[in-house]
Amino acid sequence: MKFPLPPQGQPNRVYPRGAPPGLYGPVSVLAGAAVVSGLYLGRAVLIPITLSVLLSFLLAPLVNMLRRVRLGQFASILVAVFFALAALLGVGTLIGAQVVQLAADLPQYQVAIERKIETVQEKTVRRADVLASKAASTLQRLAPSRPSPPQGFGNRVARTASGNPIPVEVHEPVPTPMQLVRRAFSPVVAPLETTFIVLVVTIFILLQREDLRDRLISLFGSRDLHRTTTAIDDAARRLSRYFVTQLGLNLSVGAVLTIGLAAIGVPGALLFGVIAAFLRFVPYIGIWIAAALATCLAAAIQPQWTMAVWTLILFIVVDVVAGQVAEPLLYSRGSGLSPLAVVVAAIFWSWLWGPIGLVLSTPLTLCIVTLGRYTHRLNFLTVLLGDQPALTPAQSFYQRLLADEAHDAIVQAGRLLHEMSVVDYYDQVALEGLQLARNDALRGVLTSEQLARVNETLIDIVENLETVEGAPDPLTSGQNGRAPVAEGREREPAAAASQTGQADHTDANADANTTQLAEGVSVLCISGRGAFDEVAAAITMQLLARLKIPCTAARYEQFRYPRADAPEIKVAPVVCIVSLDAADWPPYLRNLLRRLRSQQAPAAIVVGFGKQPDDAAGVETTESTDALHEATTFRALVEQCRAAALAASASAPERAWIGDRAR
Repeated sequence: MKFPLPPQGQPNRVYPRGAPPGLYGPVSVLAGAAVVSGLYLGRAVLIPITLSVLLSFLLAPLVNMLRRVRLGQFASILVAVFFALAALLGVGTLIGAQVVQLAADLPQYQVAIERKIETVQEKTVRRADVLASKAASTLQRLAPSRPSPPQGFGNRVARTASGNPIPVEVHEPVPTPMQLVRRAFSPVVAPLETTFIVLVVTIFILLQREDLRDRLISLFGSRDLHRTTTAIDDAARRLSRYFVTQLGLNLSVGAVLTIGLAAIGVPGALLFGVIAAFLRFVPYIGIWIAAALATCLAAAIQPQWTMAVWTLILFIVVDVVAGQVAEPLLYSRGSGLSPLAVVVAAIFWSWLWGPIGLVLSTPLTLCIVTLGRYTHRLNFLTVLLGDQPALTPAQSFYQRLLADEAHDAIVQAGRLLHEMSVVDYYDQVALEGLQLARNDALRGVLTSEQLARVNETLIDIVENLETVEGAPDPLTSGQNGRAPVAEGREREPAAAASQTGQADHTDANADANTTQLAEGVSVLCISGRGAFDEVAAAITMQLLARLKIPCTAARYEQFRYPRADAPEIKVAPVVCIVSLDAADWPPYLRNLLRRLRSQQAPAAIVVGFGKQPDDAAGVETTESTDALHEATTFRALVEQCRAAALAASASAPERAWIGDRAR
């Protein structure tokens, strides 16, 4: 039986289950809108559950510690929850006692408060009234006079205003005792109810942590257990570390502020310390809300401004030390959120859930960012909200080249060179950026003007890095001018040189960055015909110059075919072919290699950045022809050139003797 073939030019397409690719965007937008609507409409139920989950992350380390002392799971959970409840009740009692004491002492500061209010009004409001009255009188003089109203108009107004208004009084019924009790306890019932629900749900979450984790894995990621387990463990570890560290830091800040305010003489120092410790969970603005309250009280209770100024200075110093010294040490790997993401998350969650959402904004956003690291559909949230750079250093380097921002690229290089050497910068940043540029050039997306501008920018960057020193590097800090041994295949030239009995001809007291070579030994750097090969050759020559290895520049066109006007190029003992096309070995590089090997005095040839072709460019290797060395990085390329130069320098007397005998 024959089945009909599909029409030519219209191949069969099999789509996976689910929506077609074109509907992913609208479906994602609708799903996001549905999630946000659900969070807003279900906030009465979701807020206690969220508080319970986050409280379980906070108490999990304490429960684990109690279980290590053989206390038992249920007993450990009860002790941890009781400890949390006692802490909440203790903090609430302290706040209430401080508020009552502060309210009782406020009449003593009434005179100082009234004087400060009068001073503030005199300096601000009254001066503004004087300026406004002067401006009004000036405008009144300049404005034209209005005609007087008709004679009968004022009489009608007077007769209308002469009517007496009818007094109206509203009397509320006397509340019953039950209504009074309800009014007194209604503000307290809702927080107590929420606290009870949170504690009960927290107990059950701690009791069934493993079971809940298994259910989440079965629900969201049973097909990829490794990814889902890693995501859940990462989120739990990040949140637990964040809450415990943030709680300890906030308590320390509150204790320091309490001691400092008490030393200054601000009443209610413990109250403001507790408020500052709690409000510091609100990113960026929480500590300053507490500072504003304490400063206003300090300014109100003293006729002078000394106490207010010292209070403000105390908050500034404590916040700077906590934010710029303590937090970087404690959050060594970062919280995972960018500063802009913290601000946007605070606005978003406070709009959804009010003040509780403002306090919970950072941990909730941290959960979303962690989930985005392991979910492809939510990866954009990690890119937008995470603290990791959106572009790699190489991508950022290439972007600055496209934008013709040589200064920014140089600034980026200076920043990276504090952590890496110049060779590593060229390998990990410049070389990868050049490869990205080469790919775009091969695709034809770069115009001739862009190619010229990018090359000029690259040359400017390379010239600026000519005298810049980066982090210490073993390539330029080897002893006695000996080339360092690389890994893998890059050890072969040094090993071969040692097997042939090569001696170290350098002086023991020579400079570490100097490679002492025999007279006439140099490296000939030949750049390919790629769009960015000349820049790569310039970088190679700069690195060789750092090692005091003499080198000469040449281009591929000078070896393409003999011309009458072509300058004569003397082939050096070491030839370095630098081309980004070497990874593919196009025909022009094969021809260049063949021509170099056909010279009367064959040289050691080092090729970067690629591998040796299988057919060795169709040229048979003779005994007098050195092996073809390969290198895929600037470091390997320079090491190969250095080893080949040392080998050529060691055999220079023997070659000179053979040349004399031949003459």
